[in-house]
Amino acid sequence: MKKLLTFALCALLNLPTFTVNAKAQIQTLKELRSSQKPVKAKLAPDLEEILAQDDEDQRQAMTGKTLAQVRQERQARALARPADEAGKEETRTRINGLLLPSAAVGAEEKQSFIVQLDNATPNVVWQEKVVRLGGQIKQKTGQLGLVTIEAPRTAIRQLAAESSIAYISPDREIAAFGHIVETTGYWNPSISDKGDVDPNTWLSGSGVSIAIIDSGVDSTHRLMQWAGWGTKVKSVDFTGQNINGDPYGHGSHVASLAAGEYDMKDGAYTGAVGGASVFSLRVLDGTGKGAASSVISAIDWCINNKQWFANGNNIRVINLSLGTIAKDSYKTDPLCLAARRAVNAGLVVVASAGNNGKDSSGKKIYGAINSPGNDPSVITVGAANTFGTNYRSDDVVASYSSRGPTRSYAVVNGVRKYDNLIKPDLIAPGNKLIGARAYYNGIENTLAQSNPSLRTGPETLTTEKLMYLSGTSMAAPVVASAAALLLQTNPNLTPNLVKAILTYTAQPLKGFNMLEQGAGELNIDGAVRLARLVKTTMPTSNGTALLAAALPTAQSSSIWGETVNWSQGVITNYGFLSGSNLMKYWQGVYATGQVLGDATTYANSTLSLVSGKTYSATLKAGAYTIKTSGLILGDSTNVLFASGQVLGDGLVLGDGVVLGDGTILGDGTILGDGATRADSTLKTSSGTAMLGDNTTCMKPIP
Repeated sequence: MKKLLTFALCALLNLPTFTVNAKAQIQTLKELRSSQKPVKAKLAPDLEEILAQDDEDQRQAMTGKTLAQVRQERQARALARPADEAGKEETRTRINGLLLPSAAVGAEEKQSFIVQLDNATPNVVWQEKVVRLGGQIKQKTGQLGLVTIEAPRTAIRQLAAESSIAYISPDREIAAFGHIVETTGYWNPSISDKGDVDPNTWLSGSGVSIAIIDSGVDSTHRLMQWAGWGTKVKSVDFTGQNINGDPYGHGSHVASLAAGEYDMKDGAYTGAVGGASVFSLRVLDGTGKGAASSVISAIDWCINNKQWFANGNNIRVINLSLGTIAKDSYKTDPLCLAARRAVNAGLVVVASAGNNGKDSSGKKIYGAINSPGNDPSVITVGAANTFGTNYRSDDVVASYSSRGPTRSYAVVNGVRKYDNLIKPDLIAPGNKLIGARAYYNGIENTLAQSNPSLRTGPETLTTEKLMYLSGTSMAAPVVASAAALLLQTNPNLTPNLVKAILTYTAQPLKGFNMLEQGAGELNIDGAVRLARLVKTTMPTSNGTALLAAALPTAQSSSIWGETVNWSQGVITNYGFLSGSNLMKYWQGVYATGQVLGDATTYANSTLSLVSGKTYSATLKAGAYTIKTSGLILGDSTNVLFASGQVLGDGLVLGDGVVLGDGTILGDGTILGDGATRADSTLKTSSGTAMLGDNTTCMKPIP
């Protein structure tokens, strides 16, 4: 019998059929697997889960129940679970006319998927394949090789078997996450007046446009009007509803935090780039929901229309104060691929980290960075709580701000390979900020109507139409405005160099690790002063002098009478680079088409610099906790090494525990698959708005 089993095993694996003992069999299998090329899954993890549920439904239906009965019982079980545990996969969601895949949608119904092509395939060939499987092509996005299709879920495995298919993801639901210029250092006179001798010139984002991909923008709002010159907003709707405005209210608030006009209450609510134009690309509907395919289309539109104005007032920055749970590795996630293409096209992409930083009991969660914030090419922003003060010494990381590492993954040979990248890149004010309260056709936006406490005053059409919102959604446009200021200061800066300057000058906050705050809190004063030193013509050779003048001896800023030290660090994939040479010399990863994270590589338990990507930088492995306020990350006497090893699969991370699903990370819990997200802790009883940390905050001006 033993010989027979051995023969069968060998035949199955195409091995020689001589007799081997058990130990030899195991060794042979290991050798075989190690010699095989890794096999990557072609279906997104959440799509695999839905298909597995379909299989289970079919199995149960064979016991005498109908599929309808099986699905009704499963739905009843989901509804019986606590609200925090009820999975979104149990709901039916139709957005922009597209039915998004979920276990609550029948497998035989047409639903929306995003397909990645392995090579250029003519439309006629594609249509024939999809139609043959009962589907249709809805859109093909630029040069991304992404196609949105509608097809029955029953056809997906067969479609994935096609050689031209690289990957298939469900069209996921996208949702909005929900004193600035003073506390970020913009109002320092040497910065805000453009640094020249002309009192009539201002550093205000003039000549730069920001694309706000969100729920729309109220172009009639006073904060969105040039003083006496009409609106600064141009709008395009990607929802299919043909709405030029913001019924939901999120996008207008976001836009005002970036580019709110100075001409209101003497600039009390201005954004740092009040002189910038705004492109409102509407992808979220009146309830704040949208589809990933709409966001991809909007990003593609930015790439194709970035040179909009003949006078150079073109799109340079994209703000994404929205996202979805990151399942796919950034290497296959369609949203990440779209964002990466935008960065490679020369656009700075800023994304919110997400608001999943704590569970319903208030305990910290690690590993909940949302997509596309999990992509290393974008600037991922967490939220700081300033307590409404302009000085920085009381600032903290907002409790709800999503923490790293990124837990998106790929499946290789049946094993999950987590990305585990250090994110966010930096943080910015995001708790209880006052911004525009949108109206659409004379009707107040949904957020404010549903949550009257968000309003800053009595509700009449003659009020100033302002409201509070909280979240990393509010922090992202503050960083987007800083990026625009750098590009006005030096239009030739690459997206990677903009990111490097922002992180290099950020202020590390006391008591928080890099998985919470990245390099630290945004410092516009330091970033602009550093950008002014950079040559106007970018070098091309690694190690070439980058600056036209010397770095300041004291690499710090003064904000409201306090010294704010720069981090002097740039975050990579599993660690960070530090030292003045990062800014003195051109680093290969600053070039367009590169990624800062690729400056380092991890192999054989060692984090190393990549030849040609960096020049004379000091490499630090792992994530650090800042022990003393504002001290430099690279100074080992002032930081606590929070990880015994690099953030790799199975390696030690904080307090001697292994980084794995459900394990403790110092002061919190790493987010495991299926773990509860923290959305409910940020919502009112009606579950429609995020109210933020209940602390002192920014106050309305009388």
